[in-house]
Amino acid sequence: MADIKSQDAQYTYQATQIATATKEQLLLILYDIGIRACRIAVSALDKDGKAQDYDLANTEILRAQDVIRELMVTLNTEKGGEMARGLMQLYDYMYQQLVTANVRKEAKNVAVVLSMLEELKETWEEALVKLLKEYQQAHPEDEDLKVVKEAKSLKDLENAAAKPKAEAARPKTEAAPPAPAPGKNKTGGLNIAG
Repeated sequence: MADIKSQDAQYTYQATQIATATKEQLLLILYDIGIRACRIAVSALDKDGKAQDYDLANTEILRAQDVIRELMVTLNTEKGGEMARGLMQLYDYMYQQLVTANVRKEAKNVAVVLSMLEELKETWEEALVKLLKEYQQAHPEDEDLKVVKEAKSLKDLENAAAKPKAEAARPKTEAAPPAPAPGKNKTGGLNIAG
């Protein structure tokens, strides 16, 4: 029961992320979903002599296939030229590896796709950081991009962006009013000091 609630919370969080994401962030979210699905499928199929969970593996492989299909659909091979066509071939290869893995119930094909997705995600993250740095250099007056200068990865940027939000969310502690001096009237309540 707790596992289902945890999954529901995760899906709700993910839905919020998707609804508010830029195109670049959506791409990275897709990679994250595909990577997670592949990890679960590999784990379900690679049990070291224990019973394999074919239903779970099937579900997660199908989820990873959906991600690959979505990545394929979002590619614009006309505008993207040779690079987009190369990515399309790579995605097609990955999709076929997942089909084979699901038919044969073998973790090694899923592991190949997992490795490729991780590498592609890392490459996109590096490209985004580079683009943000170039933009920041062209627009040094943009206060929101000051954190980009020192960032080496997208994680660095996320952490830097989260820091002001965390500070803003922290309750402000006000200094307690000074205690009244002995013999002085206290505010509120019954004054019997005379």
